[in-house]
Amino acid sequence: MASPLTELATATPVTLREAIQRTAAQFEAAELCFGHGTDNSWDEAVYLLLTLSGLDDDEAVLDRPLDPVLWSEARAIAARRITERVPLAYLLHRCRYLGLEFHVEPGLVVPRSPLGPLLVEQAEALLPRAPRRVLDLCAGTGCLGIVAGLLFPDCEVTLCELDPRAVAVARLNLREHGLQQRAEVLEGDVRALVATLGQFDLVLCNPPYVNAADMAALPPEFRAEPATGLGAGDDGLAVISPVLEALNHLLSAGGTFLGEVGHSRPALAARHRALPLRWLDEEFEGLDGVFLLQAAALPTR
Repeated sequence: MASPLTELATATPVTLREAIQRTAAQFEAAELCFGHGTDNSWDEAVYLLLTLSGLDDDEAVLDRPLDPVLWSEARAIAARRITERVPLAYLLHRCRYLGLEFHVEPGLVVPRSPLGPLLVEQAEALLPRAPRRVLDLCAGTGCLGIVAGLLFPDCEVTLCELDPRAVAVARLNLREHGLQQRAEVLEGDVRALVATLGQFDLVLCNPPYVNAADMAALPPEFRAEPATGLGAGDDGLAVISPVLEALNHLLSAGGTFLGEVGHSRPALAARHRALPLRWLDEEFEGLDGVFLLQAAALPTR
């Protein structure tokens, strides 16, 4: 049986559709792990070929003749995806999140948080009013703060991020989405910054939250991401706990906090029993360890 890489090197397909079919088949045969913008081999191949071709995701473009140069480039990237087991976003330096394009670099966490779709689809149900000030903690490439800035055109956005490489990419993404006039990126440890930030109507936080046991079991594609962007100590709470303890300072009256802790939910619920955590997993499909806190319900307010 030919290997996935051998089959990728066969004659040039005639159409974009055939190139996608062939690439998807090789991704499937290689038993790749997905989860960085796509969740299956077909969508991964579609994103690769359409990104390189600059075409929209439209059925009508799939039967266009395939440029041999484009196929050569796609073949080379697909071969690296198979052999190196890294997220496709690292090889393209771009990813798609909620229909938006974001610049991303190796060494940064690839945008995929469920907080963005939740905010877009359920803002009216979850927020008492449109926020005027939004804070994105552990902002990474800036995707959540940018989504909020586009969703609420009258708001000002502050993004906080520790990694200077991510800070530079977040600023680039802000410019690409036209938000640089009403958004800022602050560099520093979120645990040190929270006391000086002021108050916000909406705080979004997708922190590192993977516990030590889960970090040890991550597949190669996720181990390619920075450990400091994923792991948060033995119980996964090293970053989120100090943030929660500072919410009385961060949230304005009537403010809302949306956070994500994935499989560290049981540990968070046990450590912060006094907090009125509203687990949104129980209300909306497709969520894992996503919760909401309202300022009015905080114990010391």
